[in-house]
Amino acid sequence: MDTLTGGSRMPASLTVVPARHGPSASGDGTSPARAHPDNGQSRQFPAILVLPGGGYARHADHEAEPVAEWLASLGIHAFVLRYRVAPHRHPAPLADAKAAVAWIRRGGHGLGVDVARVGVLGFSAGGHLAATLAGGVSTGDETLDGPESRPDLAILCYPVVSFESAVHQGSIDNLLGAAPAGDLLAELSAELTVTSNAPPAFIWHTFDDAAVDVEHSLRYALALRKAAVPAELHVFPQGRHGLGLASGVAGVERWTELCAAWLAGHGWRP
Repeated sequence: MDTLTGGSRMPASLTVVPARHGPSASGDGTSPARAHPDNGQSRQFPAILVLPGGGYARHADHEAEPVAEWLASLGIHAFVLRYRVAPHRHPAPLADAKAAVAWIRRGGHGLGVDVARVGVLGFSAGGHLAATLAGGVSTGDETLDGPESRPDLAILCYPVVSFESAVHQGSIDNLLGAAPAGDLLAELSAELTVTSNAPPAFIWHTFDDAAVDVEHSLRYALALRKAAVPAELHVFPQGRHGLGLASGVAGVERWTELCAAWLAGHGWRP
């Protein structure tokens, strides 16, 4: 695991967790995999950018490196981004995420990455960032807004999606400040950014989430369906917000197994 701090195009820190692969790699990612001697440098593997939640005010550590280690156990290079949060405002977090995706594709990390399989995984507000990244929301910087910064696949975990319905006010306040313009709220409502060019998505939420209403995931899934974009949605009956990997949480802990199978179905497993 390496932590990098970039230059002018990467103001936030990025932790790199190389894929673990080999004969002992488990099918569901729950068991340790034996590291290949070349550490993934001579073979090309998928890569996923991990965006922890925290309401655009902080970063939830349990949604960061532990998730990257799980992805690495599946044979996927993982990159944890601690993007800028309040007092920084939009588009700072989105600029960080776009710069990170482009940097992963360019290969400055020295790992063997398949540039056609670079995805994003986000939790809560990090899920909002992932969804707006997938939707191609503009930062206003043409050097960041090209196709190189668009993910090929998205995993959204109890995401904040809409800034117009059943809103998570804390995320809005931290990202946009007081009294943001209505057109900006619409622009950053991720379900409104979905087109037929959106990447496939795996989405999960709990029905009784008291912090971010399940409506957010339902809205995003419906938008994908209307755009004929492949998606898989799981709504678990019970579970508090912010569960992360949900280890030991009956029912909900299955999300990693379900997601691993979904990734395999999309050709994202070695």
